[in-house]
Amino acid sequence: MLVDAAAIRSMVRWRDRPIPLQDIALAAGIAALAFVPTVAHIAPEIGDLPPLFLGTSGTAIGLVLTLALCLPLAVRTRRPAACVLITSGAFAVSQVLGYPNTFGKVGFLLALYAAGAHLARSRLGVGVVLTASYAVLAVVLHELGSPQRFLDYFAFYLMMAVVWLAGSGVRRWRAEGAERERLAAEMAAAAERARIARDLHDVVTHHVTAMVVQADAAQFVLGTAPARAEGGLTAISETGRRALTELRALLDVLEATGDSPTPARTPTMGRVGDLVEQASMSGQPVELTEHGVVRPQSVDVELAAYRVVQEALTNAIKYATGRPTTVLVRHGEEHVEIEVTTTGPAADTPVAPSGGRGLTGLRERVRMLDGDLVAGPRADGGFRVHALIPSGTAG
Repeated sequence: MLVDAAAIRSMVRWRDRPIPLQDIALAAGIAALAFVPTVAHIAPEIGDLPPLFLGTSGTAIGLVLTLALCLPLAVRTRRPAACVLITSGAFAVSQVLGYPNTFGKVGFLLALYAAGAHLARSRLGVGVVLTASYAVLAVVLHELGSPQRFLDYFAFYLMMAVVWLAGSGVRRWRAEGAERERLAAEMAAAAERARIARDLHDVVTHHVTAMVVQADAAQFVLGTAPARAEGGLTAISETGRRALTELRALLDVLEATGDSPTPARTPTMGRVGDLVEQASMSGQPVELTEHGVVRPQSVDVELAAYRVVQEALTNAIKYATGRPTTVLVRHGEEHVEIEVTTTGPAADTPVAPSGGRGLTGLRERVRMLDGDLVAGPRADGGFRVHALIPSGTAG
């Protein structure tokens, strides 16, 4: 026997998505209240006809109609169209048969609300069917002698429309909230991509520039002093290892797990000395000075300070090779101040090509922390990078 694949997928989806417990509880609660004498008479009513069946048969029909008005609420969010069509049919039959008021008829209004709130497809079609069915019901009730008039039927229809529109309003509100969450997630992802791009730029530019300078120096001394070339090659090897370590930490962020780099692998201000040492190994005379008491900072502040020194030293190696460079770090109570200066005119040709994004990315990073970064030439022909980063408590 052939089985429709679409039907199988539909059954699987139904099985994998259980009926919400709150819907089952609502259906059971309305059904129970329908048999409580103190509230049983509270119900929407439009026919006001005398009962057509009395005695045992009337009781049995009333029980079936009550259950048909209440039990479909268990699927009001999963199958809102079926729920509202079944309850509306039971409501119409109860009006025609003149079945006494029962709280179970409230289920019809709840089904209308659920249809407005949860019905995704065929909303117009279901609305048209309900409207046409109500018009037929009004005509039938009038022919059976209902005391209601046109304005009464119209007022009841307006009440049903308000209930439907209330559900539609909730549906629209939920959709707008979901859209806001989606846009916020996209903005966060874009910001994270931009941050990773800046970090990749900083890491690759700094380490590759240092390796280029060290390789040129090793090539130069290889012909004049082979023994000294070993130190240059060792420096290249160490620089390459540092670059690979930082790149692995950044690539961990891009993995499907979404985990951030561990603090042990995230560059901090405590490793600024490593940057100075690496620049010195590249032949750049660098002097590091620190003032103030070192305080624990947040990861963002630590990383931003590290990147400022890294980018400034990279530019110094590129454009002021061999020029004296100073790195000054002041640890204040409210700010971390970093100043990197070089002396002498810049080189006409940099030792490595520039991407032109380093300082721009640094300014964005520092601004995100409510800090400020200024970079520009000095009066004596050198260059100065100055950053003021608000302190952040380590979390």
